[in-house]
Amino acid sequence: MTHLTQAHEQLFRRNPDERFNTLSQLWEHCHQEKQESLTRWYAPVDVRTEPENGHLTLVANDEPFEMTDWSFSQLCKLANVSKDTVNQLTGRTASLVFEETLPRGTKPLQVFTLDHQVRSVHGVSYTRLFNADVLALALEFTTDFEGAQEAMGGGTGLYCGEQDMFAFLIDPTGWAEIDGQSFAPGFFLWNSEVGRRTVGVQTFWFQAVCQNHIVWDAVEVVDFTRKHTTNVHEALDNIRRILHDLTKKRDERRDSFVKVIRNAMRERFGTEDEDALKLLGQYGINRSLAEEAIRVAKSQGAFTIFAVVDALTRLSQRIEFAGDRTQADMRASQILALAV
Repeated sequence: MTHLTQAHEQLFRRNPDERFNTLSQLWEHCHQEKQESLTRWYAPVDVRTEPENGHLTLVANDEPFEMTDWSFSQLCKLANVSKDTVNQLTGRTASLVFEETLPRGTKPLQVFTLDHQVRSVHGVSYTRLFNADVLALALEFTTDFEGAQEAMGGGTGLYCGEQDMFAFLIDPTGWAEIDGQSFAPGFFLWNSEVGRRTVGVQTFWFQAVCQNHIVWDAVEVVDFTRKHTTNVHEALDNIRRILHDLTKKRDERRDSFVKVIRNAMRERFGTEDEDALKLLGQYGINRSLAEEAIRVAKSQGAFTIFAVVDALTRLSQRIEFAGDRTQADMRASQILALAV
C-alpha cells in the first residue's frame, strides 16, 4: 500500500477563485473557456512585442494582446532568453530583446487567446486537448463519484486555474473488501490547455483521506499520462477505458461487500466478554479500547460483528493523530473478515 499526495500538493497552491464545489461546476467553467478561447496562427514575422504602461503587450497582425505570466514565460522560452533578465529591463529595452531573439522562420506560431489576453504561445508541434473534453469522461463514467471532503483551508479537490485543471474524486458509497480490508475507489484527473502539464489519470482504491487531502493506504494504483503532441486526442480513449474499468470493478466488489456487511449485522461477536477481548487483541486492538468498544456495541442492542466494527470506528475518531486514526480504522475493518 502507498500514500498518494497529488491532491495534497494541489491543495496548497490553489487560490480560492480556482476552487469548484462540484464536478458539474468545474466542467461548466471549462466548457465556457473552451467556447470563448481561440487558437490563432501567425507567421513569425507578424508577431512582435511593444511596451505599454510599464509592461509588454504581444502584437500579432497589429492587434495587441495582454500576456499572462505563463504565456510571457513561454514567449521567453521561444526567444531563448531568461525571463528573470527580461523582467529587469525597461519595456522599451525588453521589446528590443524580443525583436532580436524571437524566431523568424517559416513555421507559424499558434497564439491561444481568451478575449484580448494570450493564454499560451506554442510552435506547430503542440496539440491542444481541452479540459472540458477530459472532464466529460468523468461525468459520463463516474456518476456516483464526487469531490472528497472539504480540506484544510477550504480546498475542494476540484480546481481550474490559468495554467491547468485538476480533479480529485471518490465514491463514498463504493466501499468494498480487498484481502480482508475495506477500500473505496477514487481517482485524480488532470490536464492543461496551455502546455503546463500532461493530460493524465490515476485511479486507486483507498482506505482514508485526511484533511490535507493525502490519500492513505492506496492499492491497485493505475497511472496514465500523455504529452500534448500530435496523437494526444487518443488519450481520451485510454482515460475512458481506465475509468470504465474502475467503475466496473467497483460494482462487482460492492455487491460482494454488501453481502459481507449483511452477514456482519447478523453474526454475533462471541458469547463471552473475555473471549471477545482476546479476539480483538488478536487484531491489534489494545485492551482499554477493546473494553470500551464492547460496551458501546452492547449498548446498541445486538452484539454483532458489525456493531463491534462500528463502535471501533466511532471511537477511533477521538484519536489525536491522523496516522494513528487510520491504523485503528484499518484494524477495525479487518474484523469484517469474520463475516465472510
